[in-house]
Amino acid sequence: MQNLDHLGIVAGIIDEIGIEEIINEKLGKNSREKVSAGLIVKAMLINGLGFVSAPLYMFEKFYQGIAVEHLLGSGVKAES
Repeated sequence: MQNLDHLGIVAGIIDEIGIEEIINEKLGKNSREKVSAGLIVKAMLINGLGFVSAPLYMFEKFYQGIAVEHLLGSGVKAES
């Protein structure tokens, strides 16, 4: 079973502020990217505000058991 805990609220606030779009506008998107820079920053913010001490290199483990597609978008997986 996947959960969201408070991360759904964090993701909603990030979306409301428009951080992902602002970053993507500034940096653009490369056709070789699987995910945009804005989405990566969103994932980092969710990780940082997850109230766990999970280092960034353990992104994949942090997102296991969490409804990643609901937080970050359709098609995004913890392994991505």
